[in-house]
Amino acid sequence: MSDTAQPVRSARRTATTAAPGNPPVRTKQRDAFFDNAKYLAIVLVAMGHAWEPLRSDSRAVTALYTFVYAFHMPAFIIVSGYFSRSFDASPAKIKRLVTGVVVPYVVFETAYTLFTRWSDGVPDRPISLLDPLYLTWFLAALFIWRLTTPIWRCVRWPLPIALTIAALATLSPSIGDDLDLQRTLQFLPYFVLGLCLRPEHFSLVRRWRVRLLAVPVSAGALVFSYWAVPRMDYAWFFHRDAAEHFGVPDWYGPLMTLGLFGCSLVLVACFLSWVPGRRMWFTTLGAGTLYGYLLHGFVVQAGNHFDWAGHRWPHTPLGEIAVTLVAGVVVTALCTAPVRRVFRCVMEPRMEWAFRKASPVTDGVPAQVRR
Repeated sequence: MSDTAQPVRSARRTATTAAPGNPPVRTKQRDAFFDNAKYLAIVLVAMGHAWEPLRSDSRAVTALYTFVYAFHMPAFIIVSGYFSRSFDASPAKIKRLVTGVVVPYVVFETAYTLFTRWSDGVPDRPISLLDPLYLTWFLAALFIWRLTTPIWRCVRWPLPIALTIAALATLSPSIGDDLDLQRTLQFLPYFVLGLCLRPEHFSLVRRWRVRLLAVPVSAGALVFSYWAVPRMDYAWFFHRDAAEHFGVPDWYGPLMTLGLFGCSLVLVACFLSWVPGRRMWFTTLGAGTLYGYLLHGFVVQAGNHFDWAGHRWPHTPLGEIAVTLVAGVVVTALCTAPVRRVFRCVMEPRMEWAFRKASPVTDGVPAQVRR
């Protein structure tokens, strides 16, 4: 498939197969472009976490860290919103939300709490399902975003409303840590944008002119990041604190919300423009990015416990490159099929026992009539 000639037609393509004597059966095939995008984004997430201990004494690493944090989670969230367009709060979708988001959240929130009691040396750290620990904030946010999808699908100006909510969140330091609501609200516009996108929008950013333009734009953003290291707090890109936390006037919050949103969108477009549309060796790994995301955190926490960054070699240029490659290899391994088979019981449990069987009558209308 030519990346420039053939547009992205849907999140999943539909193929038709038939056995002799039987009617055709429609099966869904995953779209390579989106799987490639998710895999590359999750690799950048893991690399960013690996760079965290190296930021203090390397301006170059901090600049690269800032550059990547400007777009890797926005890209991941936009794609998540795009794949949530069909969420209609029907029983089947609610079941999928519970088994694919709520159960992993409960399991990994508990697991991270128990693990970090050892890795962080905090033996009495309480288990709290209302205060997401480490990487689990994304599952809590995804649960809230997806539940509100029907609202965003019916209001007239979803993106401006979401941006207004995000801007107001930066003015509200009183928002507590429950379900990491501050970060949930500030990242909300990216999810809503994903809900608003169509296949042709992704095709637009993958035109060869956009790809060529993405090179100088990305290079300029990286240079700007290097310049901004001593002049700007990169924590703005975490979207987890109100403006008051940064010691600036409140009106900075709404301005930074709009500015960072525009900056992130440009860099997300640059990133997506260079994502391959054809099947690659890593395409199948795109189906396991949530596994890589949640599991690599244990590797990071264990590494911090053993203070790998306390040695001199990782802080050398060669060491920084090695750390980056190791992070990519580890998260890649955690997205593979064998790992997914082991952890599927907690990441994608069937849980048929927990749900009522489908009723022959839906919304008061017999199934035979609905057909």
